[in-house]
Amino acid sequence: MNNKKEDLDQIEPFEEGFNVRTIIAALFIGFIMLPGAIYLSLVSGTGIGAAAPWVTVILFIEITKRSFIKLKKQEIYIIFIIAGGLISAGAVMGASGLVISGGIFGSQIWDQYFRQSPYAEAFGLRDIIPNWVAPPADSAALFKRTFFHRDWLIPLVVLIIHQILFQLNSISLGYTMFRFTSDIEKLPFPLARVGAEGCLALAETSGKKEGWRWRIFTIGAMIGVIFGAFRVGIPTFTGLFMTKPLMLIPIPWVDWTSQLGTFLPSAMLGCMTDLGIMFAGFVIPFWVVCGTFIGSMLSKLVINPICYHKEIIHNWRPGMTVIPTSITTGLDLWLSVTIGVGVVVGLIGVWKVVSIFIKKRGEKVERVSLPPGRGDMPIWAGVGIWFLSTTAYVVLCHILVPGFPVWIFCIFGYVATPFLSYISARMFGITGSVTGITFPMVKEGSFILSGYKGAAIWFAPVPYFNHGFMAQGFKQLELTRTKFTSYYKAVAVSFIIMAFCSFLFWSLIWRMGPIPSAAYPFVHKMWPLYAIGKALWASAMLGEGIPWILGAIRFNLIFIGALGGGVIYILLSLLHLPIGLFYGLVGGVSMLPHNAIPLFIGALLSRYFFSRRFGEKTWRSYTPILLAGYGCGVGLIGMAAVALALIAKTVSQLIF
Repeated sequence: MNNKKEDLDQIEPFEEGFNVRTIIAALFIGFIMLPGAIYLSLVSGTGIGAAAPWVTVILFIEITKRSFIKLKKQEIYIIFIIAGGLISAGAVMGASGLVISGGIFGSQIWDQYFRQSPYAEAFGLRDIIPNWVAPPADSAALFKRTFFHRDWLIPLVVLIIHQILFQLNSISLGYTMFRFTSDIEKLPFPLARVGAEGCLALAETSGKKEGWRWRIFTIGAMIGVIFGAFRVGIPTFTGLFMTKPLMLIPIPWVDWTSQLGTFLPSAMLGCMTDLGIMFAGFVIPFWVVCGTFIGSMLSKLVINPICYHKEIIHNWRPGMTVIPTSITTGLDLWLSVTIGVGVVVGLIGVWKVVSIFIKKRGEKVERVSLPPGRGDMPIWAGVGIWFLSTTAYVVLCHILVPGFPVWIFCIFGYVATPFLSYISARMFGITGSVTGITFPMVKEGSFILSGYKGAAIWFAPVPYFNHGFMAQGFKQLELTRTKFTSYYKAVAVSFIIMAFCSFLFWSLIWRMGPIPSAAYPFVHKMWPLYAIGKALWASAMLGEGIPWILGAIRFNLIFIGALGGGVIYILLSLLHLPIGLFYGLVGGVSMLPHNAIPLFIGALLSRYFFSRRFGEKTWRSYTPILLAGYGCGVGLIGMAAVALALIAKTVSQLIF
């Protein structure tokens, strides 16, 4: 029966998913959900999470059912993508790691704050930050807290150009990575079915056919609602009238690092309190999770204390919790090691692709058969769009920062971005997620070593990206039999709507009062810390620089990381062990035990309890839908909490 269903899925035609209904959904997301995302980001530092896509889809399904309209799964998935874009829409403030939800104009709010902050003045940055970043600190635009001022014209133009180029760069390179990893390498993409199966479950109920998918989705949603009520709902509700919110479940984790450090220096141990991580262990291949658990526990509990006693880790101090311990051990050891391991993973991926081409060449080079009607473009077109957008980035950065070496922009755009994207795409294809293989502080280190003097480069839109996640997005389009052209149209329309709504609501909220302020607890507490970090980096090349950053990159540790990764891969291959074990080990090196432990518990429950109870094939078909349902349930609670907080804030402002 399952094989027959798979055959039917293969011959099912691809259909258009973009139409008037999806445009209405985008308007709903922009005008109804975006304000909640902004508020939650300012108050708690988090976005809406899983609420945006699932609440939107469920709402539209219920509306269309009462209008006797059935939504196709392709329409449902396009709506899901548009809503999911709200989660990722925001800004990441470079080395500081600050993430701002609520659309593209959140970055401008941060820029205006940073330029006016006392930290920018203390480090000598206030007067040398370029005016294409934010208006001068004495500008009337900042005093009046408005975007409707001529001093904002150039910063907003640069922002829009950057966002358009980023979309072109992301889609074109992401599509190219999908063609390599899915069509050529035939990687499984285990987590791609989570969103796809969830949408299929909702498509069933849209047609008033509540089949097994909907039942499993509902079970997962109820688990998410109950758990989310305790983890998210109670703290939000009690925080409205209590000085300190009541947390029955610690957020985000239970941490034993400081206690463990008394007898295992620099070791880390704890456990995330998010049930969704355990559910993810149901979906990710078992041997990948095993490797992740082994790699995480070995690196954080065994190697860290050994390296501390060998004085390789020398910045750790007793009493540190997990975050400062992770930072210090990362700078002293794992920053360099993961660079070396990442190079090995990338080289393995390149070698596999080359070997596939060589093999097919020996077999008279049969072309990869593409599914008819999928909406594919030639690979040369994808590469061409990526190349042109990258070139535009290089030109833009050279115009904004004319004194910086152009060849470094070229290395980032033409070499580092596709290399890192391919590594990540393969990790998505094999493990289901990118488990931490990045090149941390490579960009920052390059800036410092470039010989450039000034601060402008730290604010420039340098084309150093990781688009590997897009490969999984295209895989989900394929699984839902949605034409790729539908996605391109949805991105274009939703970008226009989101940009307008982001501008509108950030303008209104900023006009209501300064950001940060005591009205927004998270940003009031955390933005000064991020500003200090940003100021340290941005002022690094004004004088002598910061030697501890240069000392953090150690070529002997990079070599050890590369050698160790290569030896482990060869050893596992000779022993004919699952290749997923290697990628799990590699990812586990960069993963905290706090995440690895619940992930491993979920994998054990899946393999040794649920699979035996329901049967291997049946349980495997349940798991992605269960995870999607759980995300929906937690998201519903999150949206309810945001609505309650917004109402309470509005009422308090009316009264006082």
